[in-house]
Amino acid sequence: MTTASLAVGDPFATTEVATREKLEEIFGDIKSHALYDHELYGCLNCGICTATCPAAHYYDFSPREIVQLLLTENLEGIYDAMQEKIWACAQCYTCAARCPFHNSPGGLIMLMRETAIKHGMQSAKDVLKPFTRVLMKLITTGNQLAPNMITADAFADWGPGIAKINAPLDILRKAIPVPTMHTLDTAWVVNIKTSIELYTIWEASGVLDQLETIDPNLFDVVTDIMDEKRDEYQEWLDEHEAA
Repeated sequence: MTTASLAVGDPFATTEVATREKLEEIFGDIKSHALYDHELYGCLNCGICTATCPAAHYYDFSPREIVQLLLTENLEGIYDAMQEKIWACAQCYTCAARCPFHNSPGGLIMLMRETAIKHGMQSAKDVLKPFTRVLMKLITTGNQLAPNMITADAFADWGPGIAKINAPLDILRKAIPVPTMHTLDTAWVVNIKTSIELYTIWEASGVLDQLETIDPNLFDVVTDIMDEKRDEYQEWLDEHEAA
């Protein structure tokens, strides 16, 4: 049997097609996660999770569907859901709070998102692309962007939706008069030693490997910046040891 004959998926769909081996590998990664057995116990198919899900009211999304796909090990359905549906979840975990079977559809979706990133799925690349600057700032400085850095001009690639984020910021700044809310710098300064330690953790834990899979260009920029920081810190250590 040829590879082509093993491929599954709707031939008229725009989503990528995967072989049976690939589908099994993806599901294996989800199921082998340490949290999987803590998030999925069974399903009464009662629909409470979907009825109380905010995202289900606005998108073609159902937490119950996700649970059923994983519970029945529907490999094709799982793969299809990872192309778009899993990114509709707001991670509010209302589903987990309401499920009489103590499932956590939101937790399962998080595992599916991690797996989508690990496998470099296009859906993960598309979702994370607008956050490139945020990721670079966070990894290289150990800090997050200040709220007033989120503007339509700076984040044009977010599309029309940026207006919804940008609009209430002036009101929020007045309601929460924290000095760091008014700066274009990072919210607080992280010293170079801490910044390198954080980077080393991300490096050792595989976060940077995932970043390279999703955005090789950003990975190159981040590693170049952090290599310079490491050299700078080592020079500082050498100078003080010599003194």
